[in-house]
Amino acid sequence: MLFSGRSIKAEMLPAGIVQLSFDLEASSVNKFDELTLLELGKAITAVEESDARGLIFVSSKSTFIVGADITEFTGLFAAGEEAIQAWLERANEVFNAIEDLSIPTVAALNGVALGGGFELAIAADFRIAVPTATVGFPEVKLGILPGFGGTVRLPRLVGAEVAARWISSGAHIKAQQALDEGAIDAIVEQDELLSAAVGLIEECLAGSRDYSEVNRRKTTRLSEPDEVLDAIFSEASKLVVNTAGPNYPAPATAIQVLGRGTKKDRADALLEEHRGFVRLACTETASNLVQMFLNDQFLASKARSLSKGAKPVAKAAVLGAGIMGGGIAYQSALRGTPIVMKDIAQAGIDLGLSEAKKLLSKQVKRGKLSEQASETVLSNIQATLSYDEVVGADFVVEAVVENEGVKKAVLAELEAVVSDDVIIATNTSTISVDSIASALAKPERFCGMHFFNPVPLMPLVEVIRGAKTNAETIAATVAYAKALGKTPIVVNNCPGFLVNRILFPYFGAFSKLLHEGADFRQIDRVMEDFGWPMGPAYLLDVVGIDTAVHAQAVMAEGFERMQLDFEGAIDRLFAQGDYGQKSGRGFYLYEADENGRPLRSENPDIDELIYRGGAAKREFDDAEIRDRMMLTLCLETVRCLEDGIVETAIEADMGLILGLGFPTFRGGALRYIDSIGVAQFCELADRYSHLGAMIEPTEKLRTMAVNNTRFYA
Repeated sequence: MLFSGRSIKAEMLPAGIVQLSFDLEASSVNKFDELTLLELGKAITAVEESDARGLIFVSSKSTFIVGADITEFTGLFAAGEEAIQAWLERANEVFNAIEDLSIPTVAALNGVALGGGFELAIAADFRIAVPTATVGFPEVKLGILPGFGGTVRLPRLVGAEVAARWISSGAHIKAQQALDEGAIDAIVEQDELLSAAVGLIEECLAGSRDYSEVNRRKTTRLSEPDEVLDAIFSEASKLVVNTAGPNYPAPATAIQVLGRGTKKDRADALLEEHRGFVRLACTETASNLVQMFLNDQFLASKARSLSKGAKPVAKAAVLGAGIMGGGIAYQSALRGTPIVMKDIAQAGIDLGLSEAKKLLSKQVKRGKLSEQASETVLSNIQATLSYDEVVGADFVVEAVVENEGVKKAVLAELEAVVSDDVIIATNTSTISVDSIASALAKPERFCGMHFFNPVPLMPLVEVIRGAKTNAETIAATVAYAKALGKTPIVVNNCPGFLVNRILFPYFGAFSKLLHEGADFRQIDRVMEDFGWPMGPAYLLDVVGIDTAVHAQAVMAEGFERMQLDFEGAIDRLFAQGDYGQKSGRGFYLYEADENGRPLRSENPDIDELIYRGGAAKREFDDAEIRDRMMLTLCLETVRCLEDGIVETAIEADMGLILGLGFPTFRGGALRYIDSIGVAQFCELADRYSHLGAMIEPTEKLRTMAVNNTRFYA
């Protein structure tokens, strides 16, 4: 054995070629943590000092290397510029040493090779991959850019244009595309991977491949004239600005780094990369996006724990067809769980099947599904007007109209015909799960399962635990949500549960601003500038004014602080039948385009409606609008955490991000409070204390302010 460590082993093969294997202890995947980087440096030194004829990098796990150990980023980024710079320099000393070896080197990619994993691969002279391998540089999705030489080596392998596209998008690239675009040199089957790598090294040693020329090309500037490179990166920059926007600086910075680095040799290009990396790593955006990655890992781990022991759902059922029922049926069938879709009327069945067919048609048009696969999915949806087919299901989602009486009647009827071990879930957005459960003989087998509309696009499912819901029911529901490809978050029962409970104070702040004379167009603009995908007026039109009025009444009944003492614009729109997109009129007007998508335009009658009998329309400072809107939302999030509706700050924040579209780069409501500072946030709230109880910090929050503590340690 040439080298043996806890992450890396290097041994001499009979042909005099070293096989360096990555096998990180106590991890299901290989990643570059501090230990692995340290051992890699030692292993390369051992190779340099040996009489090896060549070097092959392999993985002893089912994938190659997934990238850097992101769990180490939080502490590293907080340590400041000098610590980050030192880390980059240590890593690049190792990667440069690999590239500068006098013997031919090959990376044998048996699966995923992302970020630092692919940076290692392109530091080698050649790359061979299995057909299922995936490569790429996803760093921009963490708010940073490649730091182990990715911006330096990739353009010298694939050209400036392809490198700009790969790195600025953070895309995962499949093996065939990587081969076509020059990032890998061959694709072979898994059982041929090592022998192909050995054969490639033998070709180099025999002189039929010039590996020294590969090395020269990777360490010198690109051959294109400056004006050609400038034109390429100028176009790339325009595209990035249009797609990433101003709140995500990493893609634009990556293009700048590439533009400068491609005109320089390796040493100077690496300096450009390091400067760009350090600048981004010290931003709040990078910190928040790294935390987002860790939050995703936390949710996945918790879902695995909560669903442990749950049996897979062999057959599901949804009661109530239409748009929601059709969406649930489509998602279940698409992900491989056959489902019965029951309704009391043929019109409902027709609408549900139409929705499923429409969604499948979109998948076919986008090349995501073949016609045959689409037909298979549709065949897994069994539409019926009878309970006979429902009886065989082991999990049933009730998705009838949002009316407590109707839901109770339907669920009691359902419970009478299914077996005692069937799990029943209600898809409700506001109605108390405990109240609905009172209609059931076995409430322990019942919980809430709140899907967000449109079901195929929205990743969150709120799993609502009732007072009598047992652990087995929660496990089964979380497992089914995971099987549907959703992210489940378990919440406790209260009016609005988590997401809607937090949303309606936000809408309340919006109504209050309108009542005082604010222009809803300005409010929409301010909140979109903050990072929301749409402002509150536009969001209300999308949700449905009728839905909002119903939910607002439920929330006001449940929480006195959410009661409004005036007739709002939402109430007036509802009274005259203007429900938003569904009716074509709301705060805005809507007409369908040629693809059936609603196009927004100005509503000429809206101002007269809003300001009738209220305050005169007047100008507000953008900062006041932002602060009043966000204070109410953030404070309700704090209350949900304190009331035990969710267990952790991570679940509260991720519920908002996944269920509402809270700006990802800000990390969530509680993370946003941390970024302001809890004491400063409380001071800001006190400035608006005259506006009512929704903008009143809790005692626990004030204690956090005094103790200088945070939601995220």
